[in-house]
Amino acid sequence: MIMPLNSVVCGNFDRRQSLIKTETNANNRQEVEVTVDTSAHTLNALFSQLGLPSSDRDIDRFIATHQLYSDSIPLPEATFWSPSQASFLREALEQDADWCEPVDMLDSRLRIPHKQ
Repeated sequence: MIMPLNSVVCGNFDRRQSLIKTETNANNRQEVEVTVDTSAHTLNALFSQLGLPSSDRDIDRFIATHQLYSDSIPLPEATFWSPSQASFLREALEQDADWCEPVDMLDSRLRIPHKQ
């Protein structure tokens, strides 16, 4: 059985739901608190998570001024990321995390040739 315990909202995008998971066996009852990230993982939320301006206009501007010219360069290895941003992107891809979809979307948009 899983029952909601409480909700905490930190900023605009980091929403976590704490749950109490009750496991019962013949000898005892054990309760474990589990925290689940229930935030929407959008491109806007990704930019916010990376500490970048995150409006649609800001994202379009970033993509227009940053581009990956070689398919051999992984997104986290691009020179325009800070070490912490690169680490977050790398972990999202390696762990196939919930952030993987918006990270893939960003990767694709940065590889499309843009008119200058």
